Amino acid sequence: MADHQNNWLFEQLMKTYDLKFEGDGISGQRIAKRLNALANIGKTAENGSNRSGYSEAEAHAQKLVASWMKQAGLNVREDGAGNIIGRLAGKEDTLPVIMSGSHVDSVPNGGHFDGTLGVIAALEVVEAWNTQGYQPIKPYEVVIFADEEGSRFNGGLNGSEAMVGNHVIERKKQLQDKDGLKFAEVLQMRGLSVESYQNAARDMKEIELFVELHIEQGKILEKENVPCGIVTGIAGPCWLEITFIGEAGHAGNTPMNDRKDALVAASELVWKVNQLPSQVSDSAVATIGKQIVEPNGVNVIPGKVTLYVDIRDIYEKTRDELMELVKQLAGDIAAKHGMAVNIMEKTKVKPVPINNNIQDLLETAMKKHRIRPLRLPSGAGHDAMIIGEKVPIAMLFVKSRKGISHNPEEWSDLTDCVQAIQVLKTSIENLQSDEVTSGVFK
Repeated sequence: MADHQNNWLFEQLMKTYDLKFEGDGISGQRIAKRLNALANIGKTAENGSNRSGYSEAEAHAQKLVASWMKQAGLNVREDGAGNIIGRLAGKEDTLPVIMSGSHVDSVPNGGHFDGTLGVIAALEVVEAWNTQGYQPIKPYEVVIFADEEGSRFNGGLNGSEAMVGNHVIERKKQLQDKDGLKFAEVLQMRGLSVESYQNAARDMKEIELFVELHIEQGKILEKENVPCGIVTGIAGPCWLEITFIGEAGHAGNTPMNDRKDALVAASELVWKVNQLPSQVSDSAVATIGKQIVEPNGVNVIPGKVTLYVDIRDIYEKTRDELMELVKQLAGDIAAKHGMAVNIMEKTKVKPVPINNNIQDLLETAMKKHRIRPLRLPSGAGHDAMIIGEKVPIAMLFVKSRKGISHNPEEWSDLTDCVQAIQVLKTSIENLQSDEVTSGVFK
């Protein structure tokens, strides 16, 4: 019974796997076994994953993948931020590397595909090449970024930020987890330090392209019945804190025509914000997912309401246009209701559009494998977003069942995973040609 339980994910993946997509050295069975092995590290009672950043569970998962890297012939090292890098020498090993990978940490009680699939996919390319006796002209690296999800410190992407040197170390040092452990203490428990974290910055000229394969975490590919898709850009979030300041009062003794109800004003904003994104871009979104009502009493007119607006787009210009529209709307609503409003920008991350030539590279590979090319934006942040600030990036999304993610129900069929890895492998092989490379990076 125990063995059956330990192999539950492998068995589920293999049940619906279509063997006709096996080939070119890629093994669906090996992918399923590795997904299953990682799923058993930090497995929760609800059948989810719990591997927070810089935890023992994340380290265990990293070490397991590192052992697979070594078996595949990669030269493996860990940098000062806890990122694991496995390098395959190229025939011309001084050329800039092509890098692929993702992360193996998770949110509490998360799924078994987010991040891990991208790491296993990147390594599967090497396994396939070993089967075929193929050595790329350019060096190739498989990377496991540390602490992408940010569940420990309420702010992730720590590994990729260290690699590109995109961090404010004083801010990092103030981070503290739920147990009161500071960032420096957590690093020390992993055999790292603030100094080693700072020294993890890499000369990004060494990298020609970073390619990340990731589950979609949305429903577009499922609705279109396409196994994988080409990401057009990664949206940069902007968070606005908007506070309407009205007047608290007795719910029974204050006439309806003599009220300054902050929740009424806030509710109008919630309703109208939903209509704004389509005015600026097809890929823009805005969400109000959190609000605080004060005094928050059943028989008290709300005197103050603070809400948070999450605004995203893959283009900075239209993202910022939407942000200004939301600010203007909040001001107009406050004036209409005769109350004050305070607006603060809490977060503003630069979006990363992906070069059309790089998207075309993936499309060429998809057509070779008889997959209908579909392009779609990424609304979620990824390590590629951080790396993309310094070097060209590409992203492939894999179909997600019902768009569910960060949840034990997260699922991608093995057949879809294998087809996406075929596209990843072909794209990297095509980049070994000087003619293709000059066309992509011109």
